[in-house]
Amino acid sequence: MKIRLLLVDDHALFREGLARLLETQSDFQVIGTAGTVSLALEMLGPSRPDVVLLDVDLGPQRAMEFLQQARSAGFPGRILIVTAGIDDREAVRLIEGGVSGILHKHHDPEVLCHAIRQVASGEVYLEQQYLKTMFLSVDSAKSDARPRLSERDVGLLRLIFQGLSNKEIGERLSLSESAVKAGLRLLFEKLAVQTRSQLVRVALEQYRDQL
Repeated sequence: MKIRLLLVDDHALFREGLARLLETQSDFQVIGTAGTVSLALEMLGPSRPDVVLLDVDLGPQRAMEFLQQARSAGFPGRILIVTAGIDDREAVRLIEGGVSGILHKHHDPEVLCHAIRQVASGEVYLEQQYLKTMFLSVDSAKSDARPRLSERDVGLLRLIFQGLSNKEIGERLSLSESAVKAGLRLLFEKLAVQTRSQLVRVALEQYRDQL
């Protein structure tokens, strides 16, 4: 099964060049490109992409507008932000909105392809520079009743923040992949979240003093 991609960027040269590049990968299929939020939303239903590659600055509109409308319409796919730059507050808002990753455009194609595959598999891909700014910018009140994180929970979260897959986390911790999945399920239940994006957001909001 190929990973079906929709590219949303208001710069036509970048958008079309990226489409040609991604089509060289045997496991990718670019099913459409769009330069505006409205056109991208129209394409979601018929094309049913697995991953949307979304720029932040879309002329008069922003990525958050697409994200909110896509989720309201019931779009279940992954959204990877691919941007030339994003400020701290907007990065946090996008994570809270449910994007699966944020990647800078200056990276080599190999890094982008890795991020796409990781996001498509259900993982979160966040660059360290964005994690650091989010740690500094998130300023939510901590609840005394929050669930207590074990040392293992903290270790798992730190590796998730590095963008590692379950297999890579297992290798770091000398655990089987099934053991990592079990640990993540317990974390999901403990923090009352359903996705890795939500897990990252809750961890940043409530547990950054432990991470």
